[in-house]
Amino acid sequence: MINCNNAYERIFKRFDEDGDGKLSPSELRHFLEMIGEEQLLMEEAHELMELMDSDGDGLLGLEEFVGWMEREIKLGDEERKMEVLREAFRMYVMEGSEYITLNSLKRMLSRLGESKVWKIAVL
Repeated sequence: MINCNNAYERIFKRFDEDGDGKLSPSELRHFLEMIGEEQLLMEEAHELMELMDSDGDGLLGLEEFVGWMEREIKLGDEERKMEVLREAFRMYVMEGSEYITLNSLKRMLSRLGESKVWKIAVL
């Protein structure tokens, strides 16, 4: 199993261009561009840095970087879960509707071979 903190540290060191142990807004901007994010203006990089900089020094230390990466990964996981739930919901919704009706539930359960469950639920 890969130790994520070691991986984050290697990434961090790769983009710490001046080797001072901190990422500047410019280095952060370069990092985001390299991982495929939209190109940020320097002003936007400074604003993002302010959001991520927990100790207020205007730079991003390794701990702040690791914390940010872990939050981004969790956010990505949550977004994926929500997309899976949305897709499952869409399976049950009848066309032209924004909610699950009894008919759409019956139709989907029948497709899944759960007609007996439907009969019991109706009783």
